[in-house]
Amino acid sequence: MSNATATAKSGSTDNTSVLLLLLKLRTFIALIVVTLFFALMAPNFVSVANAIIISKHVAINAILAIGITYVILTGGIDLSVGSIVGLTGMVAGGLLAHGLQLPMLGIIIYPNVLEVVCIALLVGTAIGAINGLLVTKLGVAPFIATLGTLYVARGAALLLSGGATFSNLVGKEELGNQGYPIIGSGNVLGIPVSIVILVVLALVAAYVAQRTPFGRKVYAVGGNERAAALSGVRVDRIKIAVYMISGFCAAVVGLIVSSQLVASHPASGETFELNAIAAAVLGGTSLSGGRGLIGGTIIGAFVIGVLSDGLVMMGVSEFWQMVIKGLVIIAAVVLDQLQRRLAASNG
Repeated sequence: MSNATATAKSGSTDNTSVLLLLLKLRTFIALIVVTLFFALMAPNFVSVANAIIISKHVAINAILAIGITYVILTGGIDLSVGSIVGLTGMVAGGLLAHGLQLPMLGIIIYPNVLEVVCIALLVGTAIGAINGLLVTKLGVAPFIATLGTLYVARGAALLLSGGATFSNLVGKEELGNQGYPIIGSGNVLGIPVSIVILVVLALVAAYVAQRTPFGRKVYAVGGNERAAALSGVRVDRIKIAVYMISGFCAAVVGLIVSSQLVASHPASGETFELNAIAAAVLGGTSLSGGRGLIGGTIIGAFVIGVLSDGLVMMGVSEFWQMVIKGLVIIAAVVLDQLQRRLAASNG
């Protein structure tokens, strides 16, 4: 091989490596670009108050996206999380407003806020377990299984109140159930509680995914389910666990949303699943499974959040906002495919 040919191939390899690096950092680059764009184009975009508002919006999407990322890593999908948000918010609101009614015993139990939170989290996790069982034990495709539970959970949320809203969820001193609004509107050392919850969940989720045997098994199932099973991984247990994680995260969001509003509405969480999936995909999580990072998902959620709030501040029509978000998601998938092809060709 001549020196000229070797030099040309070396140059081509270097260019491919640079392009691969840029593609791997695409979400972070996108976040910088959209932030700079809105900083120049939208008045008052760069301010502490607006940064806090954006972060609170992002926290809701990012917490949902953390759970969905685990599901997608196994090659699944969860469309039910938005409805779980609505249902768990209604469960919490109903318990605070009307208590747990036991007609057979003729009593009403009013749980305190901690008990209400635990019950709501158990409900969300249980629905996640049902999703996992439908997928693993009954062989239902994840898309269909979670689409079904989407409708069931939304219907259950409506049935809890007959379609009405549980309002004024501040509790009563004599019932010992005060303090619920702190979850969505409280602060810890000046930082909103919802952001603190996001940081804690993100750190735990990232550690579990990258540093524990469970995390490695999640990636193994998504990378090659048959090979994982042959190597001793209990695939069904892993799949059920990730759907439970997704349901738990959705319940957390349900609590945050209802406490922020100091009210529970059965329609809460509608289309939340779409933004959460978009955040995971933007963050580099492959829809085919086996590849993705929690950190990337969080950055993806910030891209969605900055884009949404920035467009609102610029006065862009809600219809155009939907178009722009859709184009961004399509671009993310296209770039993900390009990255895979380049990585494969680069060996």
